[in-house]
Amino acid sequence: MSWIDQYRSRLVTASEAVGCVESGMRVYIHPGCAEPEALVEALMVRAPYVKNVELIHLLTYGTSPYCAPDMAEHFRHNALFVGGNVREAVNDGRADYTPIFLGEVEALFESGEMPIDVAFIQVSPPDSHGYCSFGVGVECTLTAAKYAHHVVAQVNAQMPRTYGDSFIHVSEIDAIVELSQPLCEMKKHPTSEVFQQIGARVASLIEDGAVLQCGIGAIPDAVLPALMDRRDLGVHTELISDNVIPLIDAGVINGQRKNMKPRKIILGFVLGTRTLFDYIDENPIFEFHPAAYTNDPFRIAANDRMVAINSAIEVDLTGQVCAESIGSQFYSGFGGQLDVIRGAARS
Repeated sequence: MSWIDQYRSRLVTASEAVGCVESGMRVYIHPGCAEPEALVEALMVRAPYVKNVELIHLLTYGTSPYCAPDMAEHFRHNALFVGGNVREAVNDGRADYTPIFLGEVEALFESGEMPIDVAFIQVSPPDSHGYCSFGVGVECTLTAAKYAHHVVAQVNAQMPRTYGDSFIHVSEIDAIVELSQPLCEMKKHPTSEVFQQIGARVASLIEDGAVLQCGIGAIPDAVLPALMDRRDLGVHTELISDNVIPLIDAGVINGQRKNMKPRKIILGFVLGTRTLFDYIDENPIFEFHPAAYTNDPFRIAANDRMVAINSAIEVDLTGQVCAESIGSQFYSGFGGQLDVIRGAARS
């Protein structure tokens, strides 16, 4: 059977696709801007027929209706990173949080410590060889799909095609839901004079030829515009946002001095707007990899002049930095911050 025949034979509606989810199962949801919202919405319609379904994912930018109080009997979210759309449920005890470094998440799937019954993913349409791209997010999803017992794909005509270790073949997908709709977008963080001053001070510490990692937040975003007078910057990061585009177009980010994967931007996912999604589409300078690759501290350390730029929520008088909680309240998660800080320290 050709891949085209396989593809056609697996086309179903969203409601049919989520019919594989039964009580007591664990379901992985593609995170970030790649959240397959049609599948999530269809799963909520199935709620009366299932109980105790565990939904796991990293930060998502879509809705999280499964965290509503009236869904408690049917679904329980287990956050691998606490996003704004699930924060209240985690802190109220209606959802769980598993603290873990981003670079170690995939080992839970590979080892069987956190087996996945069903993976909901969102991918691009297949190419002429039958390969769909994970588009805006490879992170932990490629590995989750590899080890899941059942893979349901939302094939979106508006998902960009990205390069690197970013593909899944039609033969590895069990059910396909075709559609064309805008991806979830991350709203731009509001800037301020304070953020700009902090960004300028951080930028002053970054030398020509440095390899950058930038985390999430208004302050990392404020650093990038202050780097327009630098030369030959490279990127090895878990994520990028829209603010890298002007630096690439100006030739500031070109990776010419990178000793690891020169001239390539190494990343796991993007969080941004449609402008960024269009920019990465079939753009060969971007090379996507799973988080176990991008966030391996030893691989990060192999980059010369590695600089990690991240936000903190609190710093105490002894110099301890907290980025995941405020007092007793969970705010975000470990994510990849310590992975890249340790890698940069060893660089």
